[in-house]
This record gives sequence, C-alpha cells and structure tokens, in this order.
Amino acid sequence: MSYKVIVDSCGELTEEMKASGNFETASLTMEVGGVRIMDDVSFDQADFLRRIAECPESPKSSCPSPEDYMEKYRCEAERVYAVTLTAELSGSYNSAVLAKNLYIEEYGEKNIHVFNSRSASIGETLIAMKVQECEETGMTFEQVVDTVERYIDGQHTYFVLENLDTLRKNGRLTGIKSLVAGALNIKPVMAATPEGTICQIGQARGIKKALAKMADQIAEETQEAEEKILAISNCNCRERAREVERMLLAKMKVKASFIIDTAGISSMYANDGGIIVVV
Repeated sequence: MSYKVIVDSCGELTEEMKASGNFETASLTMEVGGVRIMDDVSFDQADFLRRIAECPESPKSSCPSPEDYMEKYRCEAERVYAVTLTAELSGSYNSAVLAKNLYIEEYGEKNIHVFNSRSASIGETLIAMKVQECEETGMTFEQVVDTVERYIDGQHTYFVLENLDTLRKNGRLTGIKSLVAGALNIKPVMAATPEGTICQIGQARGIKKALAKMADQIAEETQEAEEKILAISNCNCRERAREVERMLLAKMKVKASFIIDTAGISSMYANDGGIIVVV
C-alpha cells in the first residue's frame, strides 16, 4: 500500500524524511508588522526572528487552508495521514479535518486520517516518523491510526526558552510573569499538557540551571525510556542541544536520539537559544 504523510510547517522534516518521497509539508503563514511571511523554501529565519523581536504586537498566524490540504489529499497514495500543530494553538487541525470531509464529499471515500499532535515542532516529527514505522511493518490503515494515536497519548513535550516575549505577545503568559522572569533571569521550564496547552513545571535562575532542571524532570517522568526516541529541536544553539542530549543520555537509556535545527515558523516559539525536547 502506498502512503503519504502531510506535516504542517510547524513540524520539522529530517533530510531522510524529505528524501523518502513519503512526506510533504503544508505551509503556515505569519503576519509580522504588516508583512506576510510564508513558511516555505523562501523562509528567512534570521529576518523572521528580527521582525518578531522588533514588532510590539503579536504575530498573527494563518494555518493552511482546507483547499491547501484538499490539494495534498488528491494524490496517488492510497493512505494519507496529516500531522498538525496542537489544536489548542492553531486552526491547522480543524482545517485538515474539514478538508478531509470536503474531499470525501467531492471525490468519494479514501483512507485519510488527521492527527492532532497536541505538541509542536519536533513532536510532530516523531509522530510522522511513527506513521512511517507502522506503515513499513505492514499494518492495516486502522492499525496505523490506533497505534499512532496511542503513541501521541504517551508522548511528552518539554521546552526552555531564552525569553518569553512571543508567548506573552500571543497571550500564552501574563505580561507580569514575563517581565519578572526577564528581570531576574529566571527561566521557566515549560511543558505541553495532555490536552496540548502550555504549562510551567519548574524554573531556575539562568538557562543552564533551567536546562538541567528540565533534564531531571524528563528523566524522572519518562517511563519505558528504552522503547522511546529522544528528539531535540534547537533554534540557533546546536551545542546547547548537544549538552541537553548528553545530560539526558547520562540519566536514561533510550531507543535512539537525534537533534534537529528549527528552520521554520516554529522558530517563533523557540526563539534564539530555545530548546524543545520530546520523548
């Protein structure tokens, strides 16, 4: 059976995934200071981050339209899966689901399933990789969907950022909390809730202590680590990501681990120096 996995552009595709021919990106767009930026091959991360830092207003994001998703569903692949940014932060999931319903209404039945990652960035990557793993073991469409949904239930996302400005501008944190954290150099350790919202699970003075605290939390909370893949996304701080990987591998044994450099719109949340860990 042929298959295709569509990942919205908040997710990251590895070079191996791009080369396989089984993965495709659905581009989000951002409006920053009146400038519309498409998260595609033309995306300029440095310019994007500069615009966000200079703009006093919150960036406005636009998810891929139902028409965008429908066009990607129209392919020769017999099975199509979409993996989206958490529905709590974006309309991408709802757009992909609407596109599925419209596609079936117009073209007839097809095996299409949309996964709400309840995560972002590298979390979407791992889900897409899980789909690939299931497909290549010969599972039925229903088995793939069930296995990957259970995988999402057991996935955990953690992150530490250099600053909280973008989250504050987007209303994810109060202005007072962001100001105090910046003034005292306190770095919150953040995580995704099971529903896909953002919560704070700890804090520390300075980025190094915050990353160490995050590593301790991950090692403590991760069950059956030897069966899991550890994935780390970074925004312009690969050596910092390597150090986090070293800390975690010293604390727990995992099936595999890898690091990827954030390249697209997920840079908005990670910002320079940000680290996202999913296991």
